Amino acid sequence: MADTFSLAHTLEAVTGALADQEAIVWRGRRLAYGELRSRSRRLANYLRSKGLGKIRKERKDLENWESGQDHIGLYLYNCNQYIEGMYGSYLSRTANFNVNYRYVGEELRYLLNDAKAKAIIYHASLAPTLRQVRKDVPSLEVLLQVADESKEPLLEGAVDYEKAIESVSDEKPACEPSPDDLYILYTGGTTGMPKGVLWRQEDIFFAAMGGTLQTGQKVASLQQMITVAKSMGKFARAIPVPPFMHGAAHWYAHMVLHGGGTIFLPDHTERMDPDEIWSLMEKEKVTTMLIVGDAFAVPLLDQLKKKTYDIKAFMALGSGGAILSPHYKEEFLKHFPRLVIRDAVGSSESGGQAVITSGMGQKVSGKFQMGAGSTVLSQDFSRELAPGDPESGWLARRGHIPLGYLNDPEKTRKTFPIIAGTRYSVPGDHAVYEADKTITLLGRGSVCINTGGEKVYPEEVEKILKLHPDVYDAVVVGTPHPKWGQQVSAVLVGRQGKRPSLDELSSHCAGHLAGYKVPRKIVWVDEMVRSPSGKADYRWASKTAQETA
Repeated sequence: MADTFSLAHTLEAVTGALADQEAIVWRGRRLAYGELRSRSRRLANYLRSKGLGKIRKERKDLENWESGQDHIGLYLYNCNQYIEGMYGSYLSRTANFNVNYRYVGEELRYLLNDAKAKAIIYHASLAPTLRQVRKDVPSLEVLLQVADESKEPLLEGAVDYEKAIESVSDEKPACEPSPDDLYILYTGGTTGMPKGVLWRQEDIFFAAMGGTLQTGQKVASLQQMITVAKSMGKFARAIPVPPFMHGAAHWYAHMVLHGGGTIFLPDHTERMDPDEIWSLMEKEKVTTMLIVGDAFAVPLLDQLKKKTYDIKAFMALGSGGAILSPHYKEEFLKHFPRLVIRDAVGSSESGGQAVITSGMGQKVSGKFQMGAGSTVLSQDFSRELAPGDPESGWLARRGHIPLGYLNDPEKTRKTFPIIAGTRYSVPGDHAVYEADKTITLLGRGSVCINTGGEKVYPEEVEKILKLHPDVYDAVVVGTPHPKWGQQVSAVLVGRQGKRPSLDELSSHCAGHLAGYKVPRKIVWVDEMVRSPSGKADYRWASKTAQETA
């Protein structure tokens, strides 16, 4: 009988084979795989002791999926309890979901009610915000509070996380997980309210969590995964810089753990400290690191100009979730000539779709190699484009894709269309399918600017603006224009207090972009508002650009 790949099965397989090997290192604690399994099992048994994890009847209508599982919010900064929360949920057959720790009360209330959360695991410092909304979330039954330096007292009805898991055994939970069990990932909500994306666990394993080997072949069995982990795990010493509440970060964490590697977490959890990151790389001989585009690359590179670090083990840099400009890749390669950079395209709705690999003799370019199941659909959704087709289309994926959105059948139909009997995921990125079978990514359609009938993709303009030596950060949006409908406007942060004029920036951009793409308005701010994962907040940028004369 063929192996099935629920995330509970993969955890049990790897942790059983590598019990004494380090899995997670954080704030002086070095958690072995065996201890990770023990603590995750205890959490699962605690949740089941509270009546959670009993599978109710599911209605498997892809346009209106109703989950038969209890949903558990993870309202945490990066820590070992976050990973335990995910694995404990899988083992108990509950479905966890990510909660943005920057949410104010109104946003938190919306999310918990949208998810119909039955339980929440949260850091004590976040208790005041949870207290504001607790009475407005009638589904919430179980509260587990993770102690931190804030010394916040327990919320009424809450239980201390460590005491909870100490109160039960670490025997394997008395339930049998299924590859059909849900994995839920809430989108960031930078252009609208966040939506819960529903995946079968087996599908997300193959789409983004290590189910595909470096050769491009899918893992055939749990034993094969164990064999790879035993042979390669010692080389994977990894730092996920973004927060785990961002899909790319915990996908990366799962890939590392499924591969038998070790995750190193910086002490500071709310904001990135570049000196701490590089110092941790040096101390622990870290070999690989994940960032999210330019927002993470720029402060890390700036820190290397201020201080020298002895970093010889660094072999691989991954970036996903936001653009990583070619000139920043080149700067990383100047510091680390042996480095391999993998810049990935993907989304909550698709998993990994395409990648650019740079370094070790491979030229930095802007063309992505498509992954398994990825394709480009025509603008009218009638067909898959062929390589070299002159029109641009929608980047899409078939095969291991989500079931749909929680509570939103209309958006499910639009994002996951069925064409000629094949179901696709179409998250909204526009791309050109080149003759050499690579793709040139244009950008997200939801933030595309229409100026006088011409389409402008913000990412292309942002990349050029950040080439200017006095521009530290840039987000480009469309603002109303009486003649063209919209004009290209840029919200900028200057480098070291400098603020070049509109004329100077226009001249800079004119050497790289068509005239209609050049910003007509610039707005300077002291600090850019981005999500903790580094993604641009286009709603905020649009409002800022429109409100500034």
